[in-house]
Amino acid sequence: MDLAQLYIIHYPDPRLRRRTEEVAALHEQVRPLAARMLELMHEQRGVGLAAPQVGRPERLFVANVTGQPDGDCVYVNPVLSELRGSMESVEGCLSIPGVEVTVRRAAAVVLEAVDLEGRAVRVEAEGLAARVFQHELDHLDGRLIIDRMNETDRIATRRSLRQLEQEFKKKRSAAARR
Repeated sequence: MDLAQLYIIHYPDPRLRRRTEEVAALHEQVRPLAARMLELMHEQRGVGLAAPQVGRPERLFVANVTGQPDGDCVYVNPVLSELRGSMESVEGCLSIPGVEVTVRRAAAVVLEAVDLEGRAVRVEAEGLAARVFQHELDHLDGRLIIDRMNETDRIATRRSLRQLEQEFKKKRSAAARR
């Protein structure tokens, strides 16, 4: 696949609901995939992007929770542990444009993964970083923020979600006619 053709897919694309597969080896496709994902994340002013959001099955995500040019990170085969505390905050998602919902998450986590050089990485995170890590791990397991929203948000987002569903059907119909 030409990685330049990658784009952020939107709800309700079924690829967002698939569990990812562990990256068995850091083959030559992983580095350019991560680079393209970082480009897309920055273009949309996001703080994280998981492989399923670009239609890929690999268990990896990219993030920049510092907002600094040197803050880009790639996490391959990530696992969360030591979830502590609880916080509620409003979240958006690049794959569900125009929708923001309140989500309860752990206030602090430990993320263990591998970087692009194959080195083990362990990050203790709290606040925004903890939230981003949990959000991206949800994507790797086929979960979305709308799966975690409360009833008030469910009612408030109904119209926006329906619109995204209709847009998806139109695109799919147009593609089938080609």
